Amino acid sequence: MGNRPARARTTPNPLLKRIIPMTYAIIGFGSIGQALARAFARSNIEVTVASRRPPEDLLPQAQAIGPKVIPGTLQEAVKADVIILAVLFEGHQDIGKLLADWTGKTIIDAMNTNDPVETLDNLPSSAFAAKSFPGARFVKGFNHLLSRTLATDPNVEGGHRVVFLSSDDEAAAAQVADVAKRLGFAPVYLGKFDEGGALVQARGRVWGPLIFQDLFKREP
Repeated sequence: MGNRPARARTTPNPLLKRIIPMTYAIIGFGSIGQALARAFARSNIEVTVASRRPPEDLLPQAQAIGPKVIPGTLQEAVKADVIILAVLFEGHQDIGKLLADWTGKTIIDAMNTNDPVETLDNLPSSAFAAKSFPGARFVKGFNHLLSRTLATDPNVEGGHRVVFLSSDDEAAAAQVADVAKRLGFAPVYLGKFDEGGALVQARGRVWGPLIFQDLFKREP
């Protein structure tokens, strides 16, 4: 019998690591939540949507938006890697109680509030809300546009609709910027919550100057 040819040994390529896709959820399925669901549907990205209502109550609206919009329970929604808060501001603390530890989760705060600053410990609203989600990476975003504007296609001739992001965690903001780009938006990072982030948050009854500004960023 002849000698068998030796089998070539292959060295694993570190650049070919298995990519685990991110999972997404929107908590709150009112006008803002549905507008954001439309963005996911347009981009053919699956997203779980949940609210206090049971999933079957959300099904007709979800099906009308697209097959990638999947109604679920709140307990199912908080399993996602990236979670958009589109609830009324006064409801965020109840959502925070769904998990004891939010480590590994990225929370996008799409909420607004005119609550007096004294009731928010004199903090920007996002910094105050973040305290209810211990361990989470917390980013303000998608909050400055009216729901009817947010629901429309962000891709326009020569550019994309701007979404402003702010966070005390730059890496988290970069992650959310990638999500925004996948949805067709042009993310603009404003800095920390109490710095540029103040431009898109209310301070008591005074809205930040960038609230409701519908801007577009042209492609270079």
